[in-house]
Amino acid sequence: MDRALLKNIIDRYEAANFLVNRRLNAMIRELMPEDLTVDQFSTLRYLRSHDRSTSSELADIFCVGKSSITAIINRLFDKNLIQRLTDEKDRRVIYLTLTEEGNQVCDRMADKIDVLLARYIERFEEQEALGFIETFERLAKEMMHS
Repeated sequence: MDRALLKNIIDRYEAANFLVNRRLNAMIRELMPEDLTVDQFSTLRYLRSHDRSTSSELADIFCVGKSSITAIINRLFDKNLIQRLTDEKDRRVIYLTLTEEGNQVCDRMADKIDVLLARYIERFEEQEALGFIETFERLAKEMMHS
């Protein structure tokens, strides 16, 4: 690929990604219960889709330090949204899972986010939307492998 074209694509990607992430986070924040942050909700969503995780795994996934993830976990635990489960074979390993209340919060928020995102995604033709998500998923996969 031509260097100038590559630079142009990177600049456009960065500008669009910045705008989409900032706006989407602001809109999601407005939908959140008052006592929940976007980072806390992201942690709940990850736990929901992966059943259980350790704090080290969460720190790796979210690309943050263990102290940051520990603060999020402690707040979620204090709100009774997650629970800590000790591994039966190795008591040093602590797994984090959602409580019933944590699952309910995820359900309510997922429904709200689906409605929010549908307002924008429905503006695209089906093939356009599918092409976009397939390309975006490929980018995510490339980043995971490097």
